[in-house]
Amino acid sequence: MPTRILIVEDDPDIAHLVVRYLEKAGFATEHVASGREGLQAIAARPPDLLVLDLMLPQVDGLEVCRRLRANDATAGIPIIMLTARAEESEKIVGLEIGADDYLAKPFSPNELVARVRALLRRAQRGTPATKTLTYGPITLDSERHVVSLAGQPVTLTAKEFLLLEYLLKHRGRVLSRDLLLTDVWGYRYTGGTRTVDVHVRRLREKLPVLTEALVTVKQFGYKLADLPASRTAS
Repeated sequence: MPTRILIVEDDPDIAHLVVRYLEKAGFATEHVASGREGLQAIAARPPDLLVLDLMLPQVDGLEVCRRLRANDATAGIPIIMLTARAEESEKIVGLEIGADDYLAKPFSPNELVARVRALLRRAQRGTPATKTLTYGPITLDSERHVVSLAGQPVTLTAKEFLLLEYLLKHRGRVLSRDLLLTDVWGYRYTGGTRTVDVHVRRLREKLPVLTEALVTVKQFGYKLADLPASRTAS
């Protein structure tokens, strides 16, 4: 069964272009033209990935994203947000509420296809060599794609999950933002390294143990430090 992608875009020309290129790449697509229709389509049948325009009638893209991330049943759907607004502030807002990627119009449809493939590859990949990773009270199950904190489930977006998994596997190493973008996002991301900072901030908010343990290396990147023995056992 082909991977299903829902496109929520009110511009018919852009929607037609996106549908054409995604179907040419082998994906099954569904298109709706408003945020309300998008939420209804997702409730009826959650897609494998969502291409979501920011400026939509009835319910805008930010609100759609916010509602999906607040619902455990839809929180893990990978989201690529499209917008005509190229300002950094708009990108940050979209990323902060849970978008996994961001593409400003006008964009290359081939680049969109590449980003869709990269995001799906990372959201669906398995890691048979190390299925469960632990870090103090944090447990990450790569096979079931779940994270818990002190035994309580924590809802992460697809990109947050992959970033946490990468940090856990490379704990103790100083990781540059460029390296994180290349290895976690899966391509040479053109939206700027600020997206890493946004995702790190969200991980710290959802997993407070990382507030001090995930150290910012000034003007370079991040390092996940070893926990003190007292915290490791907690």
